[in-house]
Amino acid sequence: LFYRNYGDLPYLLDVKVAKLLFRALAQYWNPSYNCFAFGKVDFVPIVEKYTTLLRCPRIQEDKAYSRASNVLTFLKRLMSITGMSEQWVAAQIK
Repeated sequence: LFYRNYGDLPYLLDVKVAKLLFRALAQYWNPSYNCFAFGKVDFVPIVEKYTTLLRCPRIQEDKAYSRASNVLTFLKRLMSITGMSEQWVAAQIK
């Protein structure tokens, strides 16, 4: 049950971390925005980039490592913030 819900978490304990790479990434981490900042460019790595950097080909989407967004909740929030109709919001997202 745990494996099905969260994936192979103990596998992450076997990942070898390149200390120099980790130090270099830490220099550019912006904790205020939870992203990497290179000059005036903000860079937010996606799951695929992390799997490449960490050499973890077995990381799966929709497991403990990532969360699928709830589109309906997002649409409702966007409609309440903008005061626009559902049709207008749907047209803007497409």
